Amino acid sequence: MVVKVLEQSSVAKSPYFAATERHGATAYTVLNRMFMPYRYGDPVEEYWALVNDATLWDVAAERQVEIAGPDATAFLDLIVPRNLEKCGLGQCRYVVVTDEQGQIINDPVLNRLDADRYWLSAADSDLILWTKGVAAFAGMRVEIHEPDVAPIQIQGGKSCEILCALFGDWVRQLGYYRLQEAELDGMPVVVSRTGWSGDLGYEIYLRDTSRALALWDRVVAAGAPFKLRVTGPNTIRRVEAGIVAMRSDFPADATPYHLGMERLVDLDKSVDFIGKAALRRRAEEGVPWKLVGLVLEPGPADTNAAAYGRQAVSRNGESVGQTSVIVFSPRLARAIGYARVDSGCAALGTELDIHGPDGPARARVAERLFFDPSKSTARR
Repeated sequence: MVVKVLEQSSVAKSPYFAATERHGATAYTVLNRMFMPYRYGDPVEEYWALVNDATLWDVAAERQVEIAGPDATAFLDLIVPRNLEKCGLGQCRYVVVTDEQGQIINDPVLNRLDADRYWLSAADSDLILWTKGVAAFAGMRVEIHEPDVAPIQIQGGKSCEILCALFGDWVRQLGYYRLQEAELDGMPVVVSRTGWSGDLGYEIYLRDTSRALALWDRVVAAGAPFKLRVTGPNTIRRVEAGIVAMRSDFPADATPYHLGMERLVDLDKSVDFIGKAALRRRAEEGVPWKLVGLVLEPGPADTNAAAYGRQAVSRNGESVGQTSVIVFSPRLARAIGYARVDSGCAALGTELDIHGPDGPARARVAERLFFDPSKSTARR
C-alpha cells in the first residue's frame, strides 16, 4: 500500500497529508524532500474540472525560502538575473536563480511581502542551501530561513468565486501576480494570484502549519457549491500553458537560453549577478540544444501519449534529441509536448520523428504556449 511506503520513508509528509489520503490520493511524487500527491483519478476528468470548475492541490512541497534584512533586495539582485526594479510591495515575479556558469539552480516564484522581506517559492532543488552558501560570502545583512508556511493552490474558472466566499470581494481586485496578507478564522495567510496551471488561480500560503487540516476543510466546504475537486497538478494543462518543470523538462546544466527563457535575464542590469559573464557568452555564442514545443500528427500518440516521455527524436534518420513530456490535449484534439533537440532543428515548423512505443510518430516544432498564448484566462 502507498501509505505503508510513506510511513517507512524519511521523506517528509505534507501538513495536508491526512487530508490528501482522505480524498483518495493514489500516487505521490517527491519534491524538495516532501511527498506531494499527483494522482487521484482520471487525469482527463481532472483536466476538465480545472478548466470548467476549480481544483484544490496540496503544494506544501513548494518550500519557502525567506530572505529578510536591510540588504535583502541587494541580495536578490545578486542571485537573480531578472531585473527586479519594478517588483514593488505585494508583487510576485517568476525568476530563475543561476550559478556561476549561468545554469539554473531553481526557477521559483518570488513574493515580495515587505520592503526588506521576500519569499522564494522553490521548485525542486536545495535552494535554501544555495542561498545560505552565497550569503556566507556575500557580506550582506540578510537572514535566510524556511518559515512555517504550507501553500495550497486553488485553480480554475471558479477559483475566484471560492476565494471570495472565503475572504470577501476584495479578492476580485487582486491583480495577476499580486499578493495580499489576510486572515481566515484566525489563521494567518498570504493569498497570491499565481499558480501552475495557466488558468485563473490562486495560492494560499498558510503561515501556521499546525492549522493545515482546518484550512483544508474550510476550503473544501467553501468550494463545494462550485464543484471544487481535489487533484494534483495537472500535466495536460501545464503543457498546454507552456509551463516547464525542473528535473522533468531540463537537465541540471540548462541555462535560460536553452529553454527560451531569455526574458528572465537582464544583461544590462548594473549588478554583477552570479552567472552574468557566462550568460553573456551564451547570448553571444548560442547553445547546442533547445527545449521546443511539439505538435504531433494524429496517430497512436493520441491515445497513448503518457507513454511518450523520454523518447528518441530524429530528423532524416539522425538522432537529434529526446522528448521530455507528451500529452493529449482534449481542447486541441492533438498530442503535444516538449523535446530537447539540437539547435539546428529548433526552428518553428521543423518536421521531426518521435520513436514512441507504437512506432515512429511525425511531429513539428511549434510555439510552446499551445493554448491561450496571451494568458488572457489567467489574467481575466
